[in-house]
Amino acid sequence: MEQTIIITKTLVGSGLRPKSDFRSLLAPLVPKHIAYIPEHVKSFSPRTSTVTTVTGRELSYDALVVATGLQINWEGIQGLSQALIDPNSGVSSIYSYDTCDKVWDDIEALRHGQAIFTQPAGIIKCAGAPQKIMWMAWDRYRRTRRNQSIQVDFYTGMPTMFSVKKYSDALEKLRLERGVGAHFQHNLVAVDSANHRATFKKADGSLVDVDYTLLHVTPPMGPLDLFKGSPIADSTGWVDVDKSTLRHNNPEYGNIFALGDCSSLPTSKTAAAITAQAPVLTENLYSVMETGKVSDAVYDGYTSCPVRRSRSLFQNVRQLPLIALVIDWLRRADVS
Repeated sequence: MEQTIIITKTLVGSGLRPKSDFRSLLAPLVPKHIAYIPEHVKSFSPRTSTVTTVTGRELSYDALVVATGLQINWEGIQGLSQALIDPNSGVSSIYSYDTCDKVWDDIEALRHGQAIFTQPAGIIKCAGAPQKIMWMAWDRYRRTRRNQSIQVDFYTGMPTMFSVKKYSDALEKLRLERGVGAHFQHNLVAVDSANHRATFKKADGSLVDVDYTLLHVTPPMGPLDLFKGSPIADSTGWVDVDKSTLRHNNPEYGNIFALGDCSSLPTSKTAAAITAQAPVLTENLYSVMETGKVSDAVYDGYTSCPVRRSRSLFQNVRQLPLIALVIDWLRRADVS
């Protein structure tokens, strides 16, 4: 089983690092005193404190930490999966290891035409990424003097450039300065790669077809199918935990914790958020195991999603051995 570092795919899509830098075998990263079981979980049985894997193996626990991430719904856009595997479709996405390098190939190959970047309504991981790759492409076109022959447009299911007004206002100003078109409350629902046409659904339910030369897609996302109807999930499919302690909201499931994208925490789903959640979860987990009660540790909702506006801000990463740094960090985190 391999692990991909999701946060770095913009670097690949921007042509700054090869994608092989960001995938590593997971097993060597796991400390030797931890039993590594390379199987997916099929179901949770919190009343008996057990989980069942897809092979039928039942595992019992004293405490359970759920950190499964979320699900990318590629099939939620008609024709997208087929378009992504077609080298001539002009369609790509940084949200898959298999296609993140195609993003740069398409960006670099474009000499004139319409470059469209999309973002769906609703929850996605790293909400700044759809714009980040757009600004990287725009900057590349400017530096190579192609910006006069390429029109960049942002189609988003959201009503504004960003969910936080302060940053939305700044990004709107940047968009206007750079001549990037914006189409709000437009959700991508279909891709006709043969005719290079994208179909969007507007807020009033009507459909609009748009021709493209390059199309970067951010697909819809949501909780894993694993959690649909699960006793540990809320009605929307996220693991139901307290927003401050990260402990399950059902007192009967007090030995269950969750963090990251799979949790019901009311904050943006980013790697930065997890770095703030992990210490709080650790403190409270140990406290519950030892005393039956959570500690004073509280998650304050911190998250961060930097939106890079230029490739020059990323140039120094060419020299960074990123996988080596991550592996080293994980090993240093071993407290055995």
